[in-house]
Amino acid sequence: MANGFSGGCLCGAVRYSCDGDPIMAGHCHCEDCRRSSGSGHSSHLAVPEGAVTMAGATTGYSRAADSGNLVTRHFCPTCGAAVYSTNPAMSGLVFLRASSLDDLEVFKPQMHVFAGRAASWDQPGGGLPSFEKMPPGMN
Repeated sequence: MANGFSGGCLCGAVRYSCDGDPIMAGHCHCEDCRRSSGSGHSSHLAVPEGAVTMAGATTGYSRAADSGNLVTRHFCPTCGAAVYSTNPAMSGLVFLRASSLDDLEVFKPQMHVFAGRAASWDQPGGGLPSFEKMPPGMN
């Protein structure tokens, strides 16, 4: 993926481009991600903050996540689509929503986190490593 990738919200008012590849990609089953996604989990790609160029204003909502860290979720104020989140405990990274990608094949999941909180109808699978909470060194 030498040319990077791009994405944005449902209505197109918020767009981003990223130079380079994601450094991590996974599915999170914590309560915060479940509730904010409207499904059993949320899928994210972690990229260095300096590699992402954003266009368009977002609205942020901050809350302490299951990890205890304050997570700010950024979404489009027009269509409400979630685009990315930030977490001061993982400063320097932006967590892009996989659902916001223009090319969904960019997302190559590597793990499930907070698998211990997964809903009975959305259990981790796909042969990916599953972590009860966050993997060591990631919180």
